Amino acid sequence: MNYRHAFHAGNFADVVKHAILARILVHLAAKPAPFRVIDTHAGIGLYDLAGSEARRTGEWRGGIGRLLAAPLPDAAAALLEPYLAAVATTAGVTTPSRLDPAHLATYPGSPLIVRAGLRRVDRATAVELHPADAATLAALFAGDARLKVVELDGWLALKSFLPPKERRGLVLIDPPFENVDEFDRVVRGLIEATQRFANGIYMVWHPIKGAADLRRHHQDLVDTGLRRILTVEFAVDRPDAEGPLVACGLTIVNPPWTLPEELDVLLPALIDRLAIGPDAFAGWRWLVPE
Repeated sequence: MNYRHAFHAGNFADVVKHAILARILVHLAAKPAPFRVIDTHAGIGLYDLAGSEARRTGEWRGGIGRLLAAPLPDAAAALLEPYLAAVATTAGVTTPSRLDPAHLATYPGSPLIVRAGLRRVDRATAVELHPADAATLAALFAGDARLKVVELDGWLALKSFLPPKERRGLVLIDPPFENVDEFDRVVRGLIEATQRFANGIYMVWHPIKGAADLRRHHQDLVDTGLRRILTVEFAVDRPDAEGPLVACGLTIVNPPWTLPEELDVLLPALIDRLAIGPDAFAGWRWLVPE
């Protein structure tokens, strides 16, 4: 599939991915030692919801738009606060409570979600292959010494930037899935990366278009011999290989110990708000335990 993000910014998949990304950053910041985030497929960082791409699909209205449409249960709202605070900052408002989906003009990509979770001592490396997109991202972060933008193939970044000197942190792998072998590259990338940075947290986003492909990918991950692999599946309707994207997943290696309990609160609240069909589903499980 070809997943050009400007058409899909702020959709259900972004909401799930960025909400969980923000929770991992909260966990990392809970310890005083500095950490580093490496975003291998960073994109442009900021998306115009009034632009031609976003207006053509309107997908953000079924994602961040629906999430903001009504108050959330208190427990879920508390867990979503770091994510929604980043959205609010991007929108130019002081608090998430002031976010108005009717007037939301921009949406933050993962680099801005990451920046919102960094402290002064932490660092991030945002990797983007497309020259114009890398230049756009570099301009967005100009003057912020905590973030470095590198024009490079994201898969090469797993070799070039690991292990980080901080020796703790997160590697976010969010490829566009334009190539038929992208799932295989994910598996190879995780093997190579964990050989260099075994105790890092790895978070991989992927689309779900068919059950058979997902089962094969999960078995390939099991066969790597890696431990502590958690998988999240989120479908707002029944996936159809020929239809629009309605389901996505996350593979998280070495997840924070707090994350499973948080997912038990977050996922039901998100699927309740974002589901569009009777076959909607959200859940997590250990693909490979300790």
